[in-house]
Amino acid sequence: MSRPPGPPSGNLPEPTTRMSTGWHCLHLYYAVNQEGLEMLEGEGTDSARDEARIELAEILDPKRPGAPARIQTSIVSGHKADLGLMMCDPDPLVLDAVQQAIRASLMGPALEPVYSFVSITEVSEYVPSLEQYGDRLRLEGTAPGSPAYEAKMKAYAGREEAMNKQRLYPEFPAWPVMTFYPMNKIRDPHANWYTQPFSKRMDMMAEHGRSGMMFAGKVSQLITASTGFDDFEWGVTLWARAPEFVKEIVYGMRFDEASAKYAEFGPFYISYIMSPIEAIKHLKL
Repeated sequence: MSRPPGPPSGNLPEPTTRMSTGWHCLHLYYAVNQEGLEMLEGEGTDSARDEARIELAEILDPKRPGAPARIQTSIVSGHKADLGLMMCDPDPLVLDAVQQAIRASLMGPALEPVYSFVSITEVSEYVPSLEQYGDRLRLEGTAPGSPAYEAKMKAYAGREEAMNKQRLYPEFPAWPVMTFYPMNKIRDPHANWYTQPFSKRMDMMAEHGRSGMMFAGKVSQLITASTGFDDFEWGVTLWARAPEFVKEIVYGMRFDEASAKYAEFGPFYISYIMSPIEAIKHLKL
């Protein structure tokens, strides 16, 4: 009787919830449950409601001990949700601890989870390496070794390091408007992204990137990967200096081939950044 194969030889990595590079990311959306809120009022004193507010503000405080590396609170426009949270941390259990703390808090019965999205930060395979950028310069007619070539290569090397750091360990901009949506690249028999050669996909994403660069200083974007983590393949988070920029960038980039022919979008959540205390006051909790 044959035995099942044993573990592969060699040194195996230690089990861990952390990734070798990058952070875990969690978007959470809550709706205010009026019946749950009235349960606090039924306590008969103002102190129960006040205590619940204070406890929730402490849970969401980005400066408290044990808080996620990044946590941002926003007020969601429309009926799909009221309160939005975006969090990033090396440890997914730190993110989950916030969710569980809200559930177990005095305010927990008044906050009903209505949507979540689980993802991780990454550097896209379509971001040109320094070598690929040099190849692109040569194709555009910039001669290797020329002063222009060397200057552009040096500038890109500096930008590449900063861009990759922001993609893997993002800072959340202090801009007032935020929108989030999940998306896929479709597998339609007549337009299957995954049957296209890499060079073609790279060209389409380069076009897409050039469209986004037109909004530099107006919109900041973070793409997180969710294949194997959630129902869609990517999550897109946009921060904007003004609401109209969200509409303009999403609409404009839909004309790029990568989007017009191959993109499938999930629900959109538009929200407005506030501190936890401001959000609690706005929601009349």
